Amino acid sequence: MNASEIRQKFLEYQQKLGHQVIAPAKLVLENDPTTLFTGSGMQPLLPFLLGEPHPEGKRLADSQPCLRLQDIEDVGDPRHTTVFEMLGNWSLGDYFKSQQIPAFFKFLTEEVGLDPHKIYVTCFIGSEKYGIPKDTESAEIWQQVFKEAGVDAKIAEIGSAENGAARGIKEGEHIFFYDDHENWWSRGGGVETTPIGDPCGPDSEVFYDFGEDKQDVAIFGQSHPASDGARFMEIGNQVFMQYKRNEDGSFSELKHKNIDFGGGLERIAAAAIDSFDVFETSLLKPLITKVEEISHKQYIDYTADMRIIADHLRGAYLLSAQGLTPSNRKQGYALRRLIRRAILKALNLGIEQDFLPQIIPLIESNYRDLSDEILNTREDALTVLIREEQAFRKTLSRGLKELNKLKTSGLTGKELFMLQDTYGFPLELSVEEAKRQQIELSSDWQAEFDQCLAAQRERSKTASEGMFKGGLEDHSEMSTKYHTATHLLLAALQKLIDPKIGQAGSNITSERLRFDFNLDRKLTPEEVKALEDQVNQWILEDHPVAFAEFEKIYARDVLHAHGQFWEKYPDTVKVYTVGDFEHPVSRELCGGPHVEHTGMLGKFKIKKEESSSAGIRRIKAVLEN
Repeated sequence: MNASEIRQKFLEYQQKLGHQVIAPAKLVLENDPTTLFTGSGMQPLLPFLLGEPHPEGKRLADSQPCLRLQDIEDVGDPRHTTVFEMLGNWSLGDYFKSQQIPAFFKFLTEEVGLDPHKIYVTCFIGSEKYGIPKDTESAEIWQQVFKEAGVDAKIAEIGSAENGAARGIKEGEHIFFYDDHENWWSRGGGVETTPIGDPCGPDSEVFYDFGEDKQDVAIFGQSHPASDGARFMEIGNQVFMQYKRNEDGSFSELKHKNIDFGGGLERIAAAAIDSFDVFETSLLKPLITKVEEISHKQYIDYTADMRIIADHLRGAYLLSAQGLTPSNRKQGYALRRLIRRAILKALNLGIEQDFLPQIIPLIESNYRDLSDEILNTREDALTVLIREEQAFRKTLSRGLKELNKLKTSGLTGKELFMLQDTYGFPLELSVEEAKRQQIELSSDWQAEFDQCLAAQRERSKTASEGMFKGGLEDHSEMSTKYHTATHLLLAALQKLIDPKIGQAGSNITSERLRFDFNLDRKLTPEEVKALEDQVNQWILEDHPVAFAEFEKIYARDVLHAHGQFWEKYPDTVKVYTVGDFEHPVSRELCGGPHVEHTGMLGKFKIKKEESSSAGIRRIKAVLEN
């Protein structure tokens, strides 16, 4: 069974057991400021596990895509992914352990076809200090379901992961007791840190055994279910919410107990093909095969890079197909980071051409079963991702050239700031590339970079002197946004109407912009719409906005920066560039202030186009959220 078949089989199986299959939540949860993304199958259902009635009833099931960026640095090994899919079922005060444990075991062995002899499970050993008994009930249920499957499952009392590494497994043991570091669930973590009033309880985890030869004893110690190493992989966890923490710190039994089950689809699919590498499953292997084809490299030789590409692009697709666009704020920045890290790894493989158009359709095919309600912009996802790849490759090319010019003497914080500020090459990518090329960084690079960044922000706040001082009502955040928007509007006018158009005046408040320009005719409605669309396109592409000082002659004759009355400027001028340095969207003489990236502006809307005076037209526009 491939992953898509397992997903479908699980949902059908749960329906037969009386569960209502519900739609998964989006990766970006609405009205939840506490987290960037849906990070577990439980997360969208937490209010109902805490007591709120669910409109679909007491038995629920779904398959929930999740994203955990805290694991991003671990991607590259056989098991860690930023994106994963959780198969889940819940009982809200309905059935409990005696029904849940046999049902999951039978799904694994009878529906998926896993060998019961390769299944190992863990239970909670109890807490004498807090009067919470050992979960012998779960262990006894496990013994019975193993026995029915022809396995004489013995019970081991490990206690802790450290004890397990020293003790290992005795012959015939399949059921293991651990402490609250392994087998207890609460929103606070362990038993002692369980929040007052919260439901909580023991859990029972299920592992698949890939073989004793997969365990590196010298590094990880003796193998046991909760050990590190490649032998055992957790494929499911059943949380039994049966207790509540009282005001005095003690625990009491809940009248209405809940079940929260989550099983990793990728991991169950890996067990189904008896591979400890989740990247060998149908959700990821086709992507790696395509990368091999494009790069003419082999997975076995470039394993980590190809895993990162496959993982990150899958996450990027799911986010884009749910309406998120790359930017430099919050979730949009996470999306941009996934795309850019994948492109950098592709460069390691020698892939210098755009390659997302060949990868994204393969990802899309794996998620056709997810409803359009969740992937509501799937038709636009490829366009969004291609545009981001093209923009980043331009930035990358320029930034890498400049970085390589500097690498002979090592990199300072000031140079890292220059790469980001002038060339749009992000700090994290400079540091990552320096590590890859073994380029030395100065010992105080971080502090120096932070000083440069703080100085730039201070300059932006105090840039009251300069060419646009009279045009700005104040230096508030909104006025700054409108000021930057005038640069984009002028660039759009020059691109779409007449390259000779120049600014004839402006007035900017925190509520709107007013921009005057030379033109001896009225704009048509079609031209006004085209200007709006072009500015919004540049905002959507989230171009960097950076400045640098140049000799006036160089700025005018080499950079071709836009400006008027050049004779009034000093010999050294400040030039603001929007977009890639070599192929900018806009380049103007200006004194600031500006936003750091165009994606911060919002939606640009022209409210009026009218005559200002003879040969001068005026546009009034606003930025909408």
